[in-house]
Amino acid sequence: MHFEIPRKELLTPLKMITGVVEQRQTLPILSNTLVCVKENTLHLTATDAEVEIKCSLPLETGEDGETTIPARKFFDICKSLPDGVLIKINAEENQVILKAGKSKFKLQTLEAEDFPSSPEIETTAEFKISGHDLKKLLSKTSFCVATNDVRYYLTGLLLELKENKLSLVATDGHRMAVAQHDLENTQEARVIIPRKAVLELSKLLPDNANEVTISIDSNHIKFELNNTLLLSSKLIDGNFPDWGTVVPVNPDKIVLADTTQLKQALTRAAILSNEKYKGIRFQLSENLLTVSGKNSYQEEASDVVETEYTGEELEIGFNGVYFIDAINAISTKMVQLSFIDANCSCLITEEDNEDNKFIVMPMRL
Repeated sequence: MHFEIPRKELLTPLKMITGVVEQRQTLPILSNTLVCVKENTLHLTATDAEVEIKCSLPLETGEDGETTIPARKFFDICKSLPDGVLIKINAEENQVILKAGKSKFKLQTLEAEDFPSSPEIETTAEFKISGHDLKKLLSKTSFCVATNDVRYYLTGLLLELKENKLSLVATDGHRMAVAQHDLENTQEARVIIPRKAVLELSKLLPDNANEVTISIDSNHIKFELNNTLLLSSKLIDGNFPDWGTVVPVNPDKIVLADTTQLKQALTRAAILSNEKYKGIRFQLSENLLTVSGKNSYQEEASDVVETEYTGEELEIGFNGVYFIDAINAISTKMVQLSFIDANCSCLITEEDNEDNKFIVMPMRL
């Protein structure tokens, strides 16, 4: 096997697929990239046995064949080369020779036959959505996915298809994010996508209206971003909580505030909040919201935000980091905060848009 390709054409695809490769692997083959040349097309594949990314590139010339190359070294070499060079790769027995300009590298290879095969998906549900819309939905929910939790189903993002609506839901048990999007004529599905697949997909998605085709079966999900880029992942086997029951019902204390002003007030109060619990106190009165933070050194910070509110006074505490994360996901000029009492969660929504919801649990201060 051998092929030639300009460095600039190879670098971006390598960067895309190398992100999925873990630094430390129990199986050596998982540290490698599968490199395959077939009919003047270069196919690159990387996987950690859970998430797989495949990318294809056209070649002017090349000899068919396949091998596996150490992923990080391959990427680091290409990244270190100057712009404008032509990379020539020739695979021999147990080695690959890479030449570019006056540089030459020899890398150890492993047998392509040992590389994990791509999952075969027996599609039970399939739909299309623009890359821009999907990226937006992910940005509004992925920050709530649990990083480490014994409830393993919380370490993933729920994708739910129901009544021609796509819902993405994430929660770590202390907060929850819901983002919804209308679709046409979809089958019903309810699956949990692992956190790593969500993060890698967010990196790959373009900011354009190109359609992404999503295929689902009982064990896998596949995202076909275009004709040359594909991400597939195993699904988390578990029962995600019924998120609809977590959303506060008929809150009677509705506050409308300027998103930027509220974010700034929260950020300032958080500076002097408790270092461990990050607690922030809300004091709600007519047309005013006082946000304050206090730490173990008896240092205090407070800020007042003008609001539209005419209900009863209320005092309630929250984790400031969680609240700021939710406000950061608001894309409208005004944000709506809905409360019931000091013991119930706060519902955070965009002005005149109920498709995006954020729920933060209260905390005792």
